[in-house]
Amino acid sequence: MLSDSDMRNTIKVERAKKDMTQQDLADQVSVSRQTINSIEAGKYVPSTVLALKIARIFGVGLEEIFQLEEGD
Repeated sequence: MLSDSDMRNTIKVERAKKDMTQQDLADQVSVSRQTINSIEAGKYVPSTVLALKIARIFGVGLEEIFQLEEGD
């Protein structure tokens, strides 16, 4: 199982490109703003389904948003 620090993400960057708040993204993928905040901070690794929904919102591939840390 992944520990909290094993995955990086670019959600904050992707949100900025689309001028979206954490709440905007949360509403579109049906989670709380706190969930988005935790994912961005690397404190929570999203489910596959949630990760795919986020990638779809931004119109990019999953691996453009989520990357495993080196050595994983």
